[in-house]
Parts: sequence; C-alpha cells; structure tokens
Amino acid sequence: MRKLFLVALAAMVAMPTVAAPKKDKKEKNDEGYTFTTVKALPITSVKDQSRSGTCWAFSSLAFFEAELLRMGKGETDLCEMFVVHKTMEDRAEAAIRTHGDVSYSQGGSFYDVAYCIENYGIVPQAAMPEPGSPYGEKSINHNEVDAVATAFVKAIAEGKQKKITPAWKKAFSGIYDAYLGQCPETFTIDGTEYTPKSYAASLGLDDMSQYVSLTSYMHKPFYKPFVLEIQDNWRWAQSYNLPLDEFMQVFDNAINNGYPIAWGSDVSETGFTRNGIAVMPDTEGTTDLTGSDRDHWLGMTPAERSEAALNKPSPEKTITQEMRQEAYDNWETTDDHGMLIYGIAKDQTGKEYYMVKNSWGEYGKYKGMWYASKAFVAYKTMNILVNKDAIPAALRQKLGI
Repeated sequence: MRKLFLVALAAMVAMPTVAAPKKDKKEKNDEGYTFTTVKALPITSVKDQSRSGTCWAFSSLAFFEAELLRMGKGETDLCEMFVVHKTMEDRAEAAIRTHGDVSYSQGGSFYDVAYCIENYGIVPQAAMPEPGSPYGEKSINHNEVDAVATAFVKAIAEGKQKKITPAWKKAFSGIYDAYLGQCPETFTIDGTEYTPKSYAASLGLDDMSQYVSLTSYMHKPFYKPFVLEIQDNWRWAQSYNLPLDEFMQVFDNAINNGYPIAWGSDVSETGFTRNGIAVMPDTEGTTDLTGSDRDHWLGMTPAERSEAALNKPSPEKTITQEMRQEAYDNWETTDDHGMLIYGIAKDQTGKEYYMVKNSWGEYGKYKGMWYASKAFVAYKTMNILVNKDAIPAALRQKLGI
C-alpha cells in the first residue's frame, strides 16, 4: 500500500449563488471528504490484529458478531485466536499431507472461520488468554510463532523421513498453545458450562449452510460455484459466480435489508489510503468531466490527479467486468485483506460509499473505519461472505440456492 500525499488544491467546485465571503468559499473547497450516513448496521467494537496476518479471522468474526446483533443475540466478543489455533493445525496437516504443495502461512479465508465454527465450535474472548499475554506483550505479535511454526511444517513436509509419526501433531499444537493459549474443552459463561460446539449452537451459529461466498470473474461460468484460485483458499472453498452488475446488487440489497458483508479485497492500490478512504481515481482523464471542474482536471498530470483524488471527491474510473478479470489474471488483484462492510454513506457530492470496519485498531481519521467507493469495491473485491437471505430473490433463483 502506498502513502497518502497531502496537497493544497485550488477551488474546484462551483459555489451556490448565495453570496459568501471569499474565506468561507476556500474553507468549503478545502474541507476534503465529508460523509453523511445513509444506513449503518450495528457492529461490535474495532479490534486490532496488530503484527499478524490474521485479518481473515478478525473480519469473519466481526461479520458473525454483526450477524448476532442482527439476530437479536446481543453484543458478543468472539475469540480470534481460537479460530487461528484450530485453522493453523488444519493447515499444517494439509501442507504435510501434500509434501508442502499446500502453502503454510498466516493467511486464510472466510471459509476457514465458517469451517472452524461448524466443526470445532467457537469460544468468547474471555475463555482464552488476551492476545499477546502468553508471551508478555500487550498486543498481537505473530512474527515469532509464524517463524517457528513455518520451520516446523517445512522440516516435516519436505524432509526425508520414510515414515511420519503421529507425535508431530501434538508437538505442533504445543507451539500454538505456548503463544496463543490452549483451546478450552469447556468453559463457563454466566453460570452455564459450554463446550465450543454447544456455545456456537447457543448463539445460532451451528448451521453454516446459510452463509455463501460470492465473486465475479469471467474465466468460469456465471451462476455456478467454482474454487477461487488463490493460495489462501487452501481448503478449496467454492464461491458462486455472478456478473459484475448483479454482484454489485448484492451489496446494496444486503445493507438495505440489514445484513452485514464480510469483504475480501485487494488494498494495495494507491486509492486505498491510510486515512480511511478507498477510491479508484480516474488518472487518465477518460471520464467525461463537466462544468468548471473539467478544464482543471484535464489540465493536471495523471500523478497530480491521483494525489488530488485522495484528498477530496474526484472523478473515478468506470469499472467493467473485463477490467476486473485483467487485474485478477495479472495478479494485480490479490486476496490482501478481509474487512466488514456495514453501511452506506454519501459524500458532499452525493456519491455513495460503503462503510467499512477494519481491524487495524482505532487508526486514521475515522478511528478504524473506511469509506470505500462503489468503484473501488467493484474493481477490487475478491469475494464476499453473506447470509443467503441478503441476496435478492431473483439472484438466489439463478444460483439455485
């Protein structure tokens, strides 16, 4: 991801006919982005994945926490490290079974969390140590555990042993026990004893079949599921494939009907800023700009347009299915980061954005939240996880779900 450059801009937008002092006009034009919420769903607090590559766990559990709020289950703090612990054990086994052909890394997918909840259950944060505390830190730092676990898996998966004993699984689990804490077999909440699976059932999260992954790419048939060809999809989970226009319909339908969205996106674009904005600026000047803005923008270099677009509402690219495909085929769109979409907002020009909860702590201008333009989401979304009921009925029928 690239650094956000701040530049001073001359007045670019025509002001209303009401007379105003020149100073007020300049302040109006220099205000940057101003957002008004159209609809925001209830969400839990912003978490911080800190020094770990576990956004998939944070974003997925943020999604399920928002789902619990939607279902009237109240606010719950689900434990990311329980999911990480269980998932890394499974991923190590897959890597060793395939002699290292399945990659072993901190990354993962939304399906890893759904698989964990369905097969192992889930626990609240209170049932496990606070992240970082087992190794004496106040925040997550997976640099060391990742180095140790990766070396362990590589030694066995690519070793010269003629026979592998079952002892490796216990030894491997011990690594994550030491760094994350042991996954409890039972725990007590408000006087009731649970297992991880019974706790998931008590929350209504024991049936993952009601959740589906959606995507939009041309190299596979539309309205059919296929396996997204990305390294962190090591469980080979399938996503239903929709044309781009119908794919984007799901976003608005979900939010407007009260359903959150787990959002997998590429955030390496310049337009994904460190200050809470995600846009796709039209740096080539291909958009038909109107009014006094036109001459100003066409008189700027692409670099100047890009810098300016990150500071205030500006023209964006029109995203096509072909553009999405080319970026995916060329590795320009990758599964960088998982987040939660929970609302819709408008900027001062009336353009709509999706409201996004990140997992980098209360970072940036919006304290851990981002505003992602519809152009950015259309171009850079890898896949989403939603409740089936969030999908318009006509599209569900086409998909056969």
